[in-house]
Amino acid sequence: MKGTNLGEFEELVLLIVVARSEDAYSVAIARTIDEVSNRKVVHSVVHASLNRLNKKGFVTSEMKEGTSERGGRSKRVYMVTTAGRQALEDVKLQRDKLWDMITPASLVKVYV
Repeated sequence: MKGTNLGEFEELVLLIVVARSEDAYSVAIARTIDEVSNRKVVHSVVHASLNRLNKKGFVTSEMKEGTSERGGRSKRVYMVTTAGRQALEDVKLQRDKLWDMITPASLVKVYV
């Protein structure tokens, strides 16, 4: 189905939305990407990815009330949809099939 494939960065963002559960908002997702992958991203890039995931039907969002730690500012929190969970399961299945095709000997062979 055209337009519903996950890009590498979208997959990363979607996995973090699932993992962070109740606390998946753009700044926290960007922070987690940095912690997990040592890859610095600004929250606006995460926000753009979340918008694409929303258009694909993989996430939904809602505004949460502000907290004292955020100076009373509200935040948009994202949740994975059934379609988003299925997309992640499909990607994992594809990756697992590819990894199953790789033998330890093939990992030793490196062509420069």
